[in-house]
Amino acid sequence: MNAVPRVLAIESSCDETAAAVVDGNRVRSSVVRTQIDVHARFGGVVPELASRHHLGAIATVVDEALAQAQCSLDALDAIAVTEGPGLVGALLVGVQYARGLALACDRPLLGVHHMEGHLFSACLGDDEREPTPLAPHVALLVSGGHTELVAVERLGRYTLLGATRDDAAGEAYDKAAKLLGLGYPGGPVIDRLAREGDPGAVALPRGMADRDNFEFSFSGLKTAVLVHIEQHGLPPSRAALADLCASFQAAVVDVLVRKARRAVRRSGLGRLHIVGGVAANAGLRAAAAAAAQQDGFVLVVPPLRYCGDNAAMIGAAAAARIEAGCAPSVELHTTSGLDDARQQLP
Repeated sequence: MNAVPRVLAIESSCDETAAAVVDGNRVRSSVVRTQIDVHARFGGVVPELASRHHLGAIATVVDEALAQAQCSLDALDAIAVTEGPGLVGALLVGVQYARGLALACDRPLLGVHHMEGHLFSACLGDDEREPTPLAPHVALLVSGGHTELVAVERLGRYTLLGATRDDAAGEAYDKAAKLLGLGYPGGPVIDRLAREGDPGAVALPRGMADRDNFEFSFSGLKTAVLVHIEQHGLPPSRAALADLCASFQAAVVDVLVRKARRAVRRSGLGRLHIVGGVAANAGLRAAAAAAAQQDGFVLVVPPLRYCGDNAAMIGAAAAARIEAGCAPSVELHTTSGLDDARQQLP
């Protein structure tokens, strides 16, 4: 085995086919094949189409990752794959391909929880930044399918503090964008327009913001946008559209940052990591940075290239589990959380 585990990782939980080679937390290659163009006309991910496109892309993506890393299968210590949560058909493509590859080259295969992978996205290093170890922190995991706060003591010691009761933040962005005719995915479009608008122009609700807990709710915000459109029509100008987008984004970001600050304060960990696809949002990054400066906690947000779904984060999590002596295994699942017994280590 190499001094640091060298892992080929595969990620196919939703609509990105990804493969990467990592040495621990250091990325040697990372290839991501997106399906945005496939799903954009439907306004969201179509599971059957996602699975079919994974099937067509996975072999090429894995070959590209190995080539970019200048790495042969013989040089690997292990293979890792996202085992869940996600779309069952999409997961099956990655898991079955990884199983076949591991059998063919006689390497151990580790299944990795997708959200544990996102925890490690903040630790990844490459030619542009140094890798870092996983430190105790509060994680705000925020994406199209998840919005939750987790206290991370160490690898395999995760305590769920709170999660959304309905829509995830990224899901709310996509639904609001669809109502406004902005296309899919909605998050980047709303984020860009929000920079031009007045966040106080439209009064929108902050779901559960004043409740003394770590839970979220964004379905009411989505409904408020719908009601606003029904009462006033679609924004008649770019300026009006920017104002509505800025007001929507402010409502989401205010709640996320308020709850995250509370979690950091009460946990005593003094460190916040924001990870997941929505961590790329400029408004969230700016508001969190301001909060960190005011409260005096450490803020870590991955580079944009590691915010969305990627395989490098899956490989880093697998490498950490190899170093911790975890036995290789894969158990496909679609809904289990980070606090599930399988993810916990003694």
